[in-house]
Amino acid sequence: MKADFAHNGIDFAGGKATGRFSNGKNSADFISEQLGLSSPPPYLSVIKNAGDTQAFFNGINFASAGAGILDTTHAKLQGECLSLSKQIDYLSTTYATMVEKAGNERAQAHLAKSIFVIVIGSNDIFGYKSNGGAATKQFVSSLISTLQGQIKRIYNIGARKFAFLGTGPVGCCPSLRRQSDTGECKAIANSISDLYNEAASSLLREMKTELGDMNYSFFNSTFAMQEIFNHPSDYGFTEVEAACCGLGDLNAKVACIPISLYCSNRTNHVFWDFYHPTEATAGILAADLIDGSGPHVYPVNVRQLGAL
Repeated sequence: MKADFAHNGIDFAGGKATGRFSNGKNSADFISEQLGLSSPPPYLSVIKNAGDTQAFFNGINFASAGAGILDTTHAKLQGECLSLSKQIDYLSTTYATMVEKAGNERAQAHLAKSIFVIVIGSNDIFGYKSNGGAATKQFVSSLISTLQGQIKRIYNIGARKFAFLGTGPVGCCPSLRRQSDTGECKAIANSISDLYNEAASSLLREMKTELGDMNYSFFNSTFAMQEIFNHPSDYGFTEVEAACCGLGDLNAKVACIPISLYCSNRTNHVFWDFYHPTEATAGILAADLIDGSGPHVYPVNVRQLGAL
């Protein structure tokens, strides 16, 4: 699962594909900019000697396209992505290197003030709809049970601040819209997303109560996206259904690949390809996450989280 080819990155610095499923920047870029990190993020800077005040990296990315909470989601992609559990393994390895270079006390202090951004769940929902499985509530329960263990692992490594982005209205992405004769959102996929978001929010609240020193921001992507769908002109959009880049109905039958067509104005499209948002959409969502308020982001936004 890669995006290191045209037309991805057409609006990014240099106009080249970077691996982002976007015409330009994604939410991580906007978050790093707003929090004062360099952009694009230096996902892995050299860890220098322990006496250097800038000994640790500004930001590091373990995310992998196609990853899910459940190992079964990962398996459906035939091992061609890093599962969330594997990403946490790499975090653990990175932490061990930090301790080796700077000592446990400094490493723990660094992780405790860092913000861990987690965006996970939509691929599990896509996979469930495509491959059947348990009853919906049982399916969501299995996601949350697994997610709890994964977040606890990250906490035990040293994380104390979490920015968790819930799944959006996945049934409204072009890929699922085109399955309807009328181009309407796929209601059942959205209902699963709603159940997941509610359960994930409750999980974080319970973990905060249990652990005490854990803090978090939960971003309800569905609320934010629905506001865009309902009032697109307020955000500068004229196209909320079709993808900018792709082929076929709603530009969603074929992915954004070099032979695909792409729109001339990427700023008025909500979706870049059949799943992912444009840079314009990512910027709006990131701004809401960083400086917004309930019911979109709670109990604190990311800027407030960083100040805790």
